Amino acid sequence: MKVAIVGATGLVGNVMLKVLEERNFPLDELLLVASERSVGKKIKFKGEDISVISIPTAIEARPDIALFSAGGSTSLEWAPKFAEVGTTVIDNSSAWRMDSSKKLIVPEINANQLTKSDKIIANPNCSTIQMVMALAPLHNKYKIKRIVVSTYQSVSGTGVKAVEQMENEILGKKGEMAYPYPIHKNAIPHCDVFEDNGYTKEEMKLVNETQKILSDRTIAVTATAVRIPTAGGHSEAINVEFENEFDLTEVRQLLNNTDGITIQDNLETNSYPMPMYAHGKDDVFVGRIRRDGSQPNTLNMWVVSDNLRKGAATNTVQIAEFLVGNALV
Repeated sequence: MKVAIVGATGLVGNVMLKVLEERNFPLDELLLVASERSVGKKIKFKGEDISVISIPTAIEARPDIALFSAGGSTSLEWAPKFAEVGTTVIDNSSAWRMDSSKKLIVPEINANQLTKSDKIIANPNCSTIQMVMALAPLHNKYKIKRIVVSTYQSVSGTGVKAVEQMENEILGKKGEMAYPYPIHKNAIPHCDVFEDNGYTKEEMKLVNETQKILSDRTIAVTATAVRIPTAGGHSEAINVEFENEFDLTEVRQLLNNTDGITIQDNLETNSYPMPMYAHGKDDVFVGRIRRDGSQPNTLNMWVVSDNLRKGAATNTVQIAEFLVGNALV
């Protein structure tokens, strides 16, 4: 099994390396791939120094699987070229997510859609993954009618420059700005670029990707995405209206029985999800589970996950594990 990580020097690429090692992914050869300026750089994996190679060199090596986290334009240009030589690409950018010919996969929800012919597989947006993880078992039982979600997203979701901006501001240093405003001691209601409808791309990802993953275009979704000064972990306040009545005890049981979900919901001990608890973990944490008393069949919950792990690297590796485990590569 030969695996390539395209974008190995980036934030998500580094976490992919950690996740592959932690989960003891069954590989015989690992190719670390990045832009020309990083070629020759050494990166450690399982105690061994591996030299970074270029994308064309990686294609010539014909890996079985390529995990992409190098941006949308890179994915659009190079993912098809990997696919042409028989490599299965799992892409972490937004490039292929809404392509009707590509699968958008959260393994716990819809990995059974995958076949050997799927050579480019899309990994959903980080904020979408944690939301659908919490909502999928409830949708199966009660059928979702409408979702209102507000996200509180880590600067790591923007990338290294945003993390550096926050760290510089904390230290009182001047530096490059990833955002149009300071992020330290601030909240910026602006994730990604604004679209013609007044929503950001990040907000529309929550709408469109949720419907695609849950295979239900009738689900109404409206979102507000906010960037906050945390270094890792996205939080979401989710208000979900169901077609059918629900029981809170049953809701908790359904979530508790879902792989990849951890409930933190004990008000007596002030137990609820927070980014500081989710950091470095793969689970999606759910708490503040309560009925919305303002209208029927409506639930409130608070959902937190490490956006670089389950929101990106871990979900990608889990897709690869499913492919290998089911002989789809």
